[in-house]
Amino acid sequence: MIKAMRTAATGMASQQMNVDNIANNLANVNTTGFKKSKIEFQDVLYQNFRRAGSITAVGSEVPTELAIGYGTRPAATVRQFTAGTLQQTGNPFDIAIDGDGFFQIQRADGSTAYTRDGAFKITGEGRIVTSDGYFLIPEITVPEDTISVAIGKNGTIEVLQYGQDEASEIGQIELARFINPAGLSAIGRNLLIQTSASGDPLTDVAGQSGLGELNQGYLEMSNVNVVDEMVNMIVAQRAYEMNSKAIETADDMAAIANNIKR
Repeated sequence: MIKAMRTAATGMASQQMNVDNIANNLANVNTTGFKKSKIEFQDVLYQNFRRAGSITAVGSEVPTELAIGYGTRPAATVRQFTAGTLQQTGNPFDIAIDGDGFFQIQRADGSTAYTRDGAFKITGEGRIVTSDGYFLIPEITVPEDTISVAIGKNGTIEVLQYGQDEASEIGQIELARFINPAGLSAIGRNLLIQTSASGDPLTDVAGQSGLGELNQGYLEMSNVNVVDEMVNMIVAQRAYEMNSKAIETADDMAAIANNIKR
């Protein structure tokens, strides 16, 4: 009975973490460029009373094993990089990636982070930054006498300046992609950082080397589906409840066994 209680307890702990993950997905349903994650579980060690293939006393082979498991444990949280819907904003500095790739962002310590959040802003000096003031890589500065900004599908940025008849190119946005984007580590602020599991970034202009194209005036929304997450939450809640019932049943059986002498 004690074994059953501990096994069911692992199920309750795992489902609690599952609900925590679902809650995080739902909390970020309106977060620009957010990618939902899913928890994967593994069964843990087994107590083997009889192994498959062992030889019995009469010389025959046992076809199946006799084993009892000790429950489950969370194995990984896998970020799913399916595309979110594109929402038109009309803001010239809102950029959505249609396809694979990440924007490159320079953090305060000089290191590079990656994001799908294309809600960029412009500073008083004309530099393109994120909402937290981190610079876009490569660094691009918009002239102060700019009248309009046009960003092409391949990331080229052209500006029309006051007194000029033709637009001039001031830079080009580069994207990065990874062989294993699920290996990137989330650090908050819509930023991801490289790890040994993600591999090294491959950088190029948009539309090349398997990278997606850019859409000016659009933002990629979260890929969280509220209905799917609510269904997942109900399933997790029922699994949590069933594990709690298993603990109650094991406790009742232990009480019956203890009362046999009475």
